[in-house]
Amino acid sequence: MRSLSRRFNQFTAKLLDLPQDVVMDLPRITMIGNMQLYIENHRGVLHFSNELLRLALGKGKLEVHGQQLVIRAILSEEVFIEGVIHDIKYVP
Repeated sequence: MRSLSRRFNQFTAKLLDLPQDVVMDLPRITMIGNMQLYIENHRGVLHFSNELLRLALGKGKLEVHGQQLVIRAILSEEVFIEGVIHDIKYVP
């Protein structure tokens, strides 16, 4: 059933020329080097420290590991992080 739903969403995105991240409820991640990270389409901050950021997603979680992490800006569905980023992990 999930496969059918996923294929329908992909078809709809192509048909209507919509970005797949919007239709499929996926995060959009923009990274500049290993120093800045901009994440759109999250569902909230689950944990934050100077070494770990854990975000809730529509489907799963996103973990950002690093050093001296700082949240520069946070909105309802967007977050901007700076610091030394070592690893980004999607957890289903």
